[in-house]
Amino acid sequence: MDNAMRNKAMRNKAGVMVAACMLFASTAFAADYPVRPVRIIVPFAPGGATDIVARLVAQKLTETWGQTMVVDNRAGAGGNIGGDIAAKANPDGYTLFMTSGSIVTANQHMYAKMPFNPEKDLIAVTNVASGPQALVVHPSNPAKTLKEFIAMAKAKPKSMTYGSAGVGTQTHLAAENFIYTAGIDVTHVPYKGEGPAVTDLVGGQIQFVTPNLSAAIVFINSGKLRALGVTSKERAPQVPNVPAIAETLPGFENLGWFGFMVPTGTPRAVIAKVHADTVKVLRNSDLVKRFNDIGMVPVGNSSQDFARDIKMESARWAKIIKERNLQVK
Repeated sequence: MDNAMRNKAMRNKAGVMVAACMLFASTAFAADYPVRPVRIIVPFAPGGATDIVARLVAQKLTETWGQTMVVDNRAGAGGNIGGDIAAKANPDGYTLFMTSGSIVTANQHMYAKMPFNPEKDLIAVTNVASGPQALVVHPSNPAKTLKEFIAMAKAKPKSMTYGSAGVGTQTHLAAENFIYTAGIDVTHVPYKGEGPAVTDLVGGQIQFVTPNLSAAIVFINSGKLRALGVTSKERAPQVPNVPAIAETLPGFENLGWFGFMVPTGTPRAVIAKVHADTVKVLRNSDLVKRFNDIGMVPVGNSSQDFARDIKMESARWAKIIKERNLQVK
């Protein structure tokens, strides 16, 4: 063997040894993880569906890991502020990002400038939960049915205002889907979360919101809001007397989802542990019931399937946003 071949062989052997050492160190780190509190960044104000899902899962992970899960609400810019903080966090496994679907699927097509790249800066861990939105109005609204509501909106274009969790969010896109399908013209009022939007609707400051059912169900059941429709294809069992919007607008459907992501560079072994333990708590009967009570279904799919779904949904929203001219300049 000549010197060149010998040196190449030695370099290859050294590379294998380094890789093995890194894998061992990563695995050992994951075995002890977590050894201190873990932060979950929620990119919206408290009270919305993203916040609710994060806190329910955080409680169970705290019990599983014996470490405090700190929910950190970083609202603004349609979730982009929280997303940017998560994407640029230390990739050591101690920052998890509870994203709603729109932030990593629609925002990059809607906003002319993004402070981070969802495809490059974040890694999918698992889809945590999914559920429909609801179109809700103040109980004083004269419309008792969705058909009556659409007729009112058509009679006075631009006179109605609706709130959302922010431009490009799932609640905004659900409303835009409804507005486009119903053929009405209304005015958008963005908030820093669906919680504040729902609060203003209860106070009579806006005319309607399409929040996630989980964020509105307490107000619906207490009579503080009236639901005219849900965005699932069929009626939601939690509010069986509320029609599906598809009963008035055939084919209409819009579902929201919420999932864990981590900064790119987070050790694979840590991602695997976060995934495995999250899926485990999502099978907990108490958590399943609590999700079901608010109109949510726990998911817990594989990281690969979650990443694939994000990519497919991103492509779908890219087309819709372009066709409907929803870009933010």
